[in-house]
Amino acid sequence: MNEIKNDENVFFNTITNEEKLIETENLSVGYENKLLISKINFCVNSGEIVTLIGPNGSGKSTVLKTIAKQIKSKGGKISILGKEISLLRESDIAKKISLVMTERIRPELMTCRDVVATGRFPYTGRLGLLGEKDWKIVDDAIKLVHAEEIAGRNFLETSDGQRQRIMLARAICQDTQVIILDEPTSFLDMFYKIDIIRTIWKLARTQKKSIVMSLHELDLVRAVSDKIICVDGNSVCKIGSVSDVFCGGFIQKLYGLNEDEFDEQTGTMKLNLR
Repeated sequence: MNEIKNDENVFFNTITNEEKLIETENLSVGYENKLLISKINFCVNSGEIVTLIGPNGSGKSTVLKTIAKQIKSKGGKISILGKEISLLRESDIAKKISLVMTERIRPELMTCRDVVATGRFPYTGRLGLLGEKDWKIVDDAIKLVHAEEIAGRNFLETSDGQRQRIMLARAICQDTQVIILDEPTSFLDMFYKIDIIRTIWKLARTQKKSIVMSLHELDLVRAVSDKIICVDGNSVCKIGSVSDVFCGGFIQKLYGLNEDEFDEQTGTMKLNLR
């Protein structure tokens, strides 16, 4: 398996003391009266990185939003630490799951640091006042995504890539056991793609956060994932490890590629322009 090495020269290790943080049972997802995918069954363990892959429009974001209770499920059950999510209050969910989606937010007259600080609101009183400890958590999260240089800048005056880092910092300082990320590497250049993936890995391995995310960069999927959930627009067609998914031409079939257009060993496309 390809691995991205960290400073300690260890990037991928074995999970121990597994604990189910998320579990779905015959989950069905969709929008309004449209059912997209049914019979979704998987679990996410403590410290595990689970990645959803599949073509655009296949339903990855819908699955993520349903797990986070942003969209009502069409059937089945979602459990968080053994408790059915439909029975939990929104305030309880906000302390267990943080979410970064691709939709743009437009907060008026807020600095990047202010936006990150909203991740602490589930822990404040009705007035939403942050204490010294809260602000330290905010600043630590900003440092973790290497966004110190833009912390005081108006959020709306930053680039898409900078906003992506700020939203990840917001999810980090929310201090939840589960972090759900929809295409966290979108809009980022190569350096920050790797930097964000390294940060995600550290959150899972050192803090035992469970990460559930969608990614399009299959080389990164191959490098960092413990479990891969494959979505084809009609079903969850496969769930397995990197070695289970990146073999036998499965990726080519999932994305409608010719056999020679994708390298399973590296997770990269091969272009033949002749």
